Amino acid sequence: PILYSYFRSSCSWRVRIALALKGISYDLVPVNLIKDGGQQFSAEFKALNPMQQVPALKIDGITLSQSLAIINYLEETRPNPRLLPQDPKKRAQVRMIADHIVSGIQPLQNLSVLKQMGEKKTEWAQNCIASGFQALEQILQHTAGRYCVGDEVSMADLCLAPQVANAERFKVDMGPYPTITRINKVLLELEAFKISHPSRQPDTPAELRA
Repeated sequence: PILYSYFRSSCSWRVRIALALKGISYDLVPVNLIKDGGQQFSAEFKALNPMQQVPALKIDGITLSQSLAIINYLEETRPNPRLLPQDPKKRAQVRMIADHIVSGIQPLQNLSVLKQMGEKKTEWAQNCIASGFQALEQILQHTAGRYCVGDEVSMADLCLAPQVANAERFKVDMGPYPTITRINKVLLELEAFKISHPSRQPDTPAELRA
């Protein structure tokens, strides 16, 4: 497998965690979203992913983009350890939380949107994340055990930790979100989350390395 990734991309980090948890070794090709006006806009990368976004994963003779589509494919083809609970209700909760982050928070504060916001970009990002986290905190109070849904790491957790990292980067006050904070702390102690962390990637700048 070949993963096209950017160290700081939360969408790429979700996939790196899934690959680590499932013990899938891969080659990493860095795509710098800032350098050269954004390497994702090159003709070469556009041929790979017409949306010109990371991540993209070449695996089993196909190229997939969109982090949840990639994670779902890995789940269906390499089911251990599982990232979706067997119980249908819990599985629905996992997908709900993942969608909440992937559709309801992250796109509103990603690089392409922030470029449009000019000087207000930090304030915009903080507001988008805070409103999303207010809802997420409420949801997690009903679903969480050790992790987002019960006591098994799931696709929801793969979305949570990278989004908290974004929140911290934009200096969002995490005080009002004790459940999110608690779960994130536990997740960051897991080996798969450590080795896939943005501070430990081949393309991480020296000053941001762990």
